[in-house]
Amino acid sequence: MNVEWSRLFHAGGPAGDTPRHLAALLGDDTRAFVDGYSHLWSTTLRREGRAWPATAPTALIVVDLLDDPLLGPDDPSLRDAMLVYLYAVGIAADFGDHAAELRARVGERTSELRSWTDDYLSADVNGRSRMWQDGTGLGELVLDQAALACFDLVPTLLQRTLPYLASKRARRRTCAAAAIGSLALHPSALTQRSALVEQLMSMARTAESPYDVGTILVAIGHLGGDTRPWLTDPHEGVRGCAALPPDLAGDDTADRALLELARSPRAFGESFGDMAPPLQFQFKPYQDLLAPGPHTARR
Repeated sequence: MNVEWSRLFHAGGPAGDTPRHLAALLGDDTRAFVDGYSHLWSTTLRREGRAWPATAPTALIVVDLLDDPLLGPDDPSLRDAMLVYLYAVGIAADFGDHAAELRARVGERTSELRSWTDDYLSADVNGRSRMWQDGTGLGELVLDQAALACFDLVPTLLQRTLPYLASKRARRRTCAAAAIGSLALHPSALTQRSALVEQLMSMARTAESPYDVGTILVAIGHLGGDTRPWLTDPHEGVRGCAALPPDLAGDDTADRALLELARSPRAFGESFGDMAPPLQFQFKPYQDLLAPGPHTARR
């Protein structure tokens, strides 16, 4: 993929620095590696889970990193983190049935979006900040265009991620399951979805830790699978994850589990012990469930 990084931007401005930061993830310069890892997570994806123009080409590099032996030869968790990144990209690209409508809206204003981007890339920090407030709405439409680029990339990311469901490492299988749970929401995966749900169900039945079970259950719920067998699990965190799918609204057992979660988000998080809650809770909408105050539990 031939990427004109100078024509893209991320949270920090022009994205010409992104290839250097991502390349540092394969090097032995500790400081550059830390900066690169921070850049990946804090700069190339929006905190609320939306894409920047630099997100789609970054995701292509990330999926290549998964197979690169130079990535963290002594730290297997780095590949897990790359799978989590792909999960976040899948969430950013989830338009449901509205992709065509959004594509038409973006297509009508292509030249304006190009001009807005040119002005944004040439502006200083203060100028870029003002442009988000210019009243034209073009900035948000540029971000919609970026999300569409991710949407178009999802089928490739899904196929590259599927082999990791068979990894020898339990945690990597779990992270792959989470990624599949968002990437397989793409319309192109509709015919695969049933088989993927069955595979994830099998993984959930044999997973050994509540963290892994909970993470896989959230993925199953994303894809419309039946998580009811886990609503009576002895672990409260697992019960909470099983209760999240919107299809369970009105199910008394599921509603009780969600009430339990809402009553004490902290207890839910702590129920996973030394592990954080399932990885999806690092991102919206699940992130909100662990915040104090009223919230809506289901997506």
